[in-house]
Parts: sequence; C-alpha cells; structure tokens
Amino acid sequence: MLPLSVLDLAPIVQGSDAAAALRNSLDLARHAERLGFRRYWVAEHHNMPGIASAATAVVIGYLANGTRTLRLGAGGIMLPNHAPLVVAEQFGTLESLFPGRIELGLGRAPGTDPATARALRRTLHSDPDAFPQDVLELMSYFAPAPDQKVNAVPGAGLRVPLYILGSSLFGAQVAAALGLPFAFASHFAPALMTQALAIYREHFRPSPDLSAPYVILGANVIAADTDAEARVLATSGRQAFASLRRGMPIALPPPSLEWEKDVTTFGRIPLEEVSSVSMVGSPPTVREGLERFITSTAPDEVMIVAHIYDHAARVRSYEIAAEMAG
Repeated sequence: MLPLSVLDLAPIVQGSDAAAALRNSLDLARHAERLGFRRYWVAEHHNMPGIASAATAVVIGYLANGTRTLRLGAGGIMLPNHAPLVVAEQFGTLESLFPGRIELGLGRAPGTDPATARALRRTLHSDPDAFPQDVLELMSYFAPAPDQKVNAVPGAGLRVPLYILGSSLFGAQVAAALGLPFAFASHFAPALMTQALAIYREHFRPSPDLSAPYVILGANVIAADTDAEARVLATSGRQAFASLRRGMPIALPPPSLEWEKDVTTFGRIPLEEVSSVSMVGSPPTVREGLERFITSTAPDEVMIVAHIYDHAARVRSYEIAAEMAG
C-alpha cells in the first residue's frame, strides 16, 4: 500500500462547538503521529458552521505544539484570500517554531461563498487567474533575490515545501510548470482527475526541489469493523455535503439510517460518474476499494478524509486505514 496521510477539516458536529472540534483534531493528530501517517493537513474554509479550521495557520501551530514529529501543513491556504507576503510570514513563523515539520499547500479558490469572499477583503476585485503570479511572489519571499526590497521575516531563507492543490485542470498546469507536487481533490470533485493527472505528468518541468511528478489524491475513507457500521457512519458526511451543495452548510450531523441506502463505495460505478471517491466498509472492503483506486490512478500518496460524527469512530477509522498501510 502507498503512503497514507490525513486531511482534517476540524469538523464541528451538531450539539458541539469549535473548541471541542479543535481538541478532537489535536487528539487525532497525536494518533496519526503514533500510527505513522506521512503528513497531516488542515484546510481553509470560511463561513462554514461545520468547519473549525478557518484560521489555518493558527490551527497548524496548535497541532504542531501538541505533537513531536508529525509533518503538518495546509491543504490548503486559499491564496486569493491573502497577500503572499502575509502567508510567507505566517508559515515562516511556523517553520521557525517547528523546523522541518511545516508544509504549505496552495489553492486558487476562495474556499467559501461569494459574499464571504468579498468580506475577506484582500482586494475589491480578486482575480483567481492571478494565482500563478501569487505563487511565484510567495516563492520569492522564501528564496529572495539579493536586491529584493521586501522580505518575509521570518520566512526568507527557510525551506517550507510548497504543494499546488486543485480540482480542475488549472492547478495541474500550474504545478507542472513550476515543478511542484500536485494534490488533487478527488475526495469531492473527481470528474477531471484523470485529465488533470495526465496534464500534470506530461508537462511537468523538474525543479530544484522535485525531479519528477509527485501526485497526492484525496479519498474519503470510512472504515469500521463491519460494512453495515461503516455505511451508517458515512451518512453524516453525505448529509453535510448535500446541504453544502444546496447552499446551506451545516454542522456535521449524526448518522441517519434514512441516508444509508444511498451510500456507494468506490468501484461500483464508473469513476467519471462519481461525485466523490469514497471507500466505505470493513477492512477488506476498504482495502479492495483503495487498491482498485490506486491501480487505476497510480498516485504517489493518498490523503484520507473521514467525515464521521463520533470522534472515537473517526479515530478507529484512521486506525484501520493505518493497519492496511502497514
């Protein structure tokens, strides 16, 4: 099995709050460290009642302070929301505090709705197509030219690995042109995955930090001791995703048997027709789905998402995944 990593949205469950969600994230990060996951990323989303990781750099610092060796990063920072200098300073600070453990994934979407994107106020007219220039500017703060007038302090001269995130072809093109690793959001938007991976691999230009393409693919993995238990656990994420698609985001709800009949694991229908890559079931079922997914896409790493209402069940799901990787 390939290396596995964790993508955590710090889920706020119904009946609880952000403080509990963040404590649960720290507990999960400590388990991930013990279980041998390669990296642990948190994601930037705004105006989402079910996600506690909006202040992503702050959350990473909290998790890093509560762990010892785990690599922690953003999956990702939505660069249109921020001045590249501020991002360089934030992650330069994290790297200064936790050397060798900090990573920075970058996306070009705002990670929220249009009204909230305007409220973030980086500019009055943010241009997502400026993303490549923003990435280059950010890179210049970590590796400044001798006569550069504006420098990131901390940040300049520090090595913070960069990754490009994407759910379309644009991110694949940027990652290939800059010679950066590419993480594709197949856990919620796999429609263009095959085409994006082909573009990235075909057009990849080696860089000083990366000599060959490196692909991370997202996958929802809901694992439990039995298929039936896992199918019930998976209904929480399905409810939340359906509400988000209707423009009404909610806190992560408890499982619902009314939704259980609609849970479909990867491989039952063609990849181009699925709305998310999901492996749901007992250890043998999840292993079969993961192996089929890896065979068909050939990633270098799989990053696992688990939208599970009960924290103990979420930890158990990652434990099962780690057992398969081992």
